Amino acid sequence: MNDSPQDEAKKVAARRAARAIDALRRGWLIGVKANGEILNLLPVETGDLDSSLADKDQVSLLISASRADTLKLLNQLAAADPLLPVQITLDGPVTAEEVIAIVDPVLDMRHPMKGPFRSEALNNPVAAKAAMELARHGGLLPAFIITDGPAEDLVMASDVAAYADSSALIMSAHAKLPVAANANAHIYGFRSDADATDHIALVVGERDDSTPVVRLHSECLTGDVLGSLKCDCGPQLHSALDQMSEAKWGVLLYLRQEGRGIGLINKLRAYALQDQGFDTVDANQRLGFAIDARDFGIAARMLELLGIANVKLLTNNPEKVEGLERCGIAVEERLPVKIAANPHNEFYLDTKRDRTGHKL
Repeated sequence: MNDSPQDEAKKVAARRAARAIDALRRGWLIGVKANGEILNLLPVETGDLDSSLADKDQVSLLISASRADTLKLLNQLAAADPLLPVQITLDGPVTAEEVIAIVDPVLDMRHPMKGPFRSEALNNPVAAKAAMELARHGGLLPAFIITDGPAEDLVMASDVAAYADSSALIMSAHAKLPVAANANAHIYGFRSDADATDHIALVVGERDDSTPVVRLHSECLTGDVLGSLKCDCGPQLHSALDQMSEAKWGVLLYLRQEGRGIGLINKLRAYALQDQGFDTVDANQRLGFAIDARDFGIAARMLELLGIANVKLLTNNPEKVEGLERCGIAVEERLPVKIAANPHNEFYLDTKRDRTGHKL
């Protein structure tokens, strides 16, 4: 069946966004278009800064609002839109080391003195916000050098929403997968043509007409695989599988949204900030990201494809309940996941309780 013109337009938009994200990860210059104007940007983290900064009398940077706040720069439009990025200008000559010190909060203790620089009016606010979101999807620090171009890849600001469209997700593979918690288990793979991220669902036990016990588990390499003691992710994962096995049946949705959606490298940066005394909430914000950037619409789409409309949700996070219900999944009951704290994650668990509303 042929796609409708609207569906085809979404696919084209998603592809443009995907190419732009790939370009950013490779350090290439991109152009973000909004309101008929193009904002040409070079990613600070991956771009060739030495070439870009050479012989420049002035250098303009685009940084996140939260990073600007840390640098004591006032965003004049913050009252209207606190997520609006901030554009700053530095007088040359400027080195790559100086730029990186400005944008990376992990280096603040090593480079406490920065500047002088000044805030400037944003050239293209809509494009600037879209660029911040593209950086997050790419797992990069949200910081760019504003250049004259020409860009190697052009993306429309509106394309970002198409890239994150969970409706593009499809079921791509299925197999039996006996696991330690229950030998009667099946694994389902999900893929989207909007991005390159694959998600999986593990159906545990014998499916029947009863409401399944469901766990939305965001990928955590350090906790799930390496046994990190800094979080409770690994123990929560295995506890959830055990609780599903004790029920008639259950579903583990393993979502590839590392670090609450900011990516593995940025999560490690957040760990470094925690080592400096910041809690998990402040660490994410200092990096320029939301406290929680996950998209629970992906989980809802996976359940829809599995033919599941009602769930008993294993979670301590009320936002997961609200996220699923907003997407049309009925949460009949919230089941707590009780994990004992250890000396390494006690403060982390307290922060989740006190600052993000987690509860047993």
